[in-house]
Amino acid sequence: MNDSPPAHVFCDDAELGYERSRTRFTSGEGLVLDETYRLAHLPLVAPDHPRVIRTREGSSYVMGRHERVFSLVLPISGDLLFGSPAYRALNEALRAAPFAHKIAWDLLDRRKDKLHATICGSLSSGEPPVLSPMQRQELVKIGPVHVALRGLFSGNVNRGRLYLRAYPENRKGENVFRHIQRRLGCRETDLYVVGLYNLIDDLDAVETAALASLIDRWWDRTILQITVDHLWLMGACDDLVLDSTIAEAVSLV
Repeated sequence: MNDSPPAHVFCDDAELGYERSRTRFTSGEGLVLDETYRLAHLPLVAPDHPRVIRTREGSSYVMGRHERVFSLVLPISGDLLFGSPAYRALNEALRAAPFAHKIAWDLLDRRKDKLHATICGSLSSGEPPVLSPMQRQELVKIGPVHVALRGLFSGNVNRGRLYLRAYPENRKGENVFRHIQRRLGCRETDLYVVGLYNLIDDLDAVETAALASLIDRWWDRTILQITVDHLWLMGACDDLVLDSTIAEAVSLV
């Protein structure tokens, strides 16, 4: 008799948007930091870089900072992640890569206690949103969620940031993150990334080929599996959440 608990079933790439949204590399070409990254991230990691976009008309960003915005996010334990053998192997592979000197390594420790994947983004500005008793009850009905983190990922927007990909539990044939979004009346999404590494400059063709190879090699590798019994209501004045606050830990139990 097998008394071991059943394995969790996670969503796969056919149910999520990672393949659709990944960077498309071209042989012999470098990776150029895009405008989104140069506006929101580059000012925070390399403020003296000549291609920093300090501000832009119609945008609230000024040197990477903006009014505090609150989102509901999935917390990722930095201790668990950084202690994972698979993560350590990935980190060592990046440190040995030809573009390692273009990674803002100091951010890893600065963001260790802020790692997350956004589920419901931009819920309010200035002040935290108020969740109703009914919304809280709906979240408790969902209960703890199981998530697998896989990597490495570079998207087709915000080129310059490297992520892990969160694969939510498939519960009764549906993405459990969409259960959460629907019960809170939020837009349903299919991308849940955990930002880890930031580039401080464009990559040349050789460096880009090395990054593309790393992404391919690590695409299907599981870095960590976690069970989460609460979400964070996080407010931040920058997209790296360096100046962030956890307004509340919202229980799922």
